[in-house]
Amino acid sequence: MLNSLRSLVQEVNSARDLQAALDIIVERVKQIMQTEVCSIYLRDSGSSSYRLMATEGLKQEAVGKVTLDANKGLVGWVVSRAEPLNLENAAQHPRYEYFPETGEERYQTFLGAPIIHHRQVLGVLVVQQVENRRFDESEEAFLVTVSAQLAGVIAHAEATGALDNMGPTTHAARFAGMSGATGVAIGTAVLVTPAENLSRVISGLSDDPAAEKHLLQNSLAAAQDDIERLAEQLNNRLTPEEQGLFDAYLAILADTTLISEVEQRIDSGDNAPYAWSQVILAHVATFDSMKDAYLSERASDLRDLGRRVLGHMQNTTAQTRIYPEDTILVGDELTATMLGEVPEGCLKGMVSAQGSANSHVAILARAMNIPTVMGAVDMPYLRLDQRRLIVDGYRGSVVSDPGEELLRQYEEVVREEQVLVKDLEAITHLPCETLDHHRVPLWVNTGLMVDVTRSLERGAEGVGLYRTEVPFLLRDRFPTEEEQRKIYREQLQAFHPHPVTMRTLDVGGDKSLPYFPIEEDNPFLGWRGIRVTLDHPEIFLAQVRAMLKASEGLDNLRIMLPMVSSIAELEAAQVLIYRAFHELLEEDFTISLPPIGVMVEVPAAVYQAREMAARVDFLSVGSNDLTQYLLAVDRNNARVAGLYESRHPAVLRALIDVVQQAHSQGTTVSICGELAGDPGSAMLLVAMGFDVLSMNAANLPRVKAVLRSITLEQAEELLLQVRDLPDAESINHCVQEALKKSGAYKLLRSSVGDKISL
Repeated sequence: MLNSLRSLVQEVNSARDLQAALDIIVERVKQIMQTEVCSIYLRDSGSSSYRLMATEGLKQEAVGKVTLDANKGLVGWVVSRAEPLNLENAAQHPRYEYFPETGEERYQTFLGAPIIHHRQVLGVLVVQQVENRRFDESEEAFLVTVSAQLAGVIAHAEATGALDNMGPTTHAARFAGMSGATGVAIGTAVLVTPAENLSRVISGLSDDPAAEKHLLQNSLAAAQDDIERLAEQLNNRLTPEEQGLFDAYLAILADTTLISEVEQRIDSGDNAPYAWSQVILAHVATFDSMKDAYLSERASDLRDLGRRVLGHMQNTTAQTRIYPEDTILVGDELTATMLGEVPEGCLKGMVSAQGSANSHVAILARAMNIPTVMGAVDMPYLRLDQRRLIVDGYRGSVVSDPGEELLRQYEEVVREEQVLVKDLEAITHLPCETLDHHRVPLWVNTGLMVDVTRSLERGAEGVGLYRTEVPFLLRDRFPTEEEQRKIYREQLQAFHPHPVTMRTLDVGGDKSLPYFPIEEDNPFLGWRGIRVTLDHPEIFLAQVRAMLKASEGLDNLRIMLPMVSSIAELEAAQVLIYRAFHELLEEDFTISLPPIGVMVEVPAAVYQAREMAARVDFLSVGSNDLTQYLLAVDRNNARVAGLYESRHPAVLRALIDVVQQAHSQGTTVSICGELAGDPGSAMLLVAMGFDVLSMNAANLPRVKAVLRSITLEQAEELLLQVRDLPDAESINHCVQEALKKSGAYKLLRSSVGDKISL
């Protein structure tokens, strides 16, 4: 049966459409299981009834016409129980119901298996036969396995609207991905698909290597001109640091090793287009095979540049596209150069079927405040051109062809967000304190220089997390100590006299350096954070020296250590910091030893918070990673992202424990994850006793508005209500009710999660 299943899956995946896939399934399952009937019932769009959509053995005229309510008949019983039903004599079952249109009265034996996707019963797969017998365990297991395979096909069809042509109801299609940049955009999809295909370059020979090399060099130069032109077009919208992404593209085009490989193939007889395509595809395959998220994204860069150069070689004219004023850029694999082609002011949102939040286009989207969804792998992007789209960058989802009511709700969100920005400007420079005068410092998380201006404009009082890995990620080598010093000095000066908390290099997990690859089966539990830098003290010492030098005369530096899971790691890092400090004193630098802190982001640190707090100047909770580790959920994995719940009872109890343990040692504690930037959660964090909340600059005004509208006593009452609740759903409801009672709720009611129901 295993071989039969593999063959069946291949046939279904190659089917031309959904109906063909269903017909293949019923025919092949009937044949494999040697039954007399096989049928598929699917849920009608927007209703709770199930319709006969394909059959082998029952009357064909019943297909598409026979509909069963979810609470009727044996099929309805399978739906209600969400588990298989195996009957030797179906007619004797109390839930049996006869449907004369199908001609099934002769069939006594019944086996039905639910088709389940994401806990929803999408349909039922049924086999029947005349003989009175019970299907054995292996047959039942096979049908359940087929149903599980079929679930993905049905779910995709339901999302894309393919079921609409087979049933009476139509609906908007929604596709899940992951957030690349927050916000909501409504507009017209513009499909971008590269005309050049590296895989379809026909092998060609040449007896004039010099001419082919000349073509190669001219094409490289033309592609370089393209990149420089696009970078210039985006010059006003990006900082010099973000422009460095295009410098990385130019560096690839100037890579002598890459060019040498192409020229060697030309010398062996290949023409330039074929030689170029083969070398690029080989490098793309190498990067694609890497498990590290950042390195695998380099494959996208190579493909993009490879196509561009190939286009110049083949003299293909770039497709002329019309970009409407509400352009939503859509493609299989969007790139930074595609973004640059859109006229300024026209780009409202982006959707990429491939890629992640680490891709260059997502980094640029966040810098330019363009709502973006990445990794929408089930999205039929080729069919979306010129269709109406909603990009929900908060939820990481895309809606195509939205109905009037849904469109109206999202349009209201967009309008209210625009009003919200203006309303919140009035409190920008007011202190963040509760109605009973409890002061709560609000700091920001930064990584790019563009964050500085936004943060100061929104009233930030310090930096709770400066991601020092960003300058490392944007280079093709380790930055020198002096290069680091200049970057850190800019940050420290920009926020002076406010404190700036610089996290030491945090690579590994979902962040890896292209020149320092980390390949592991489970990188989040592997070599990352402080583990890497302690194993390479030369990297750690150079970075700490650069930080200390940059702080000279400013004295607003704080150093924070990531991914610490033991006292031994903490003490080893402290020894290195003290060493760097005394070295610089001996070199006549006038510096002070900055406060040193630890990030609490693994469960081990939660249970050693007291011991760590006794040895450092501050603790800072990284709620994103801590939640991920406590719940064993990768929030970037679409299959389990719904289980990632930052207000899970276990997470809240861990946060309370950390604050209590830190304060018992007289040590301050802050929080710098996304939880701090959520207005409802901020009320809980203040009640817990967090000394500082640090968040993305965009969230700061909302959090300030809520905290200025409540008393500390109200926040503490809310915490008492939720701390013993058994699940996140109950906690979320309680927090939402508290928000509604706050004076700021009218300002914040444009929250997507509160207003939109899909």
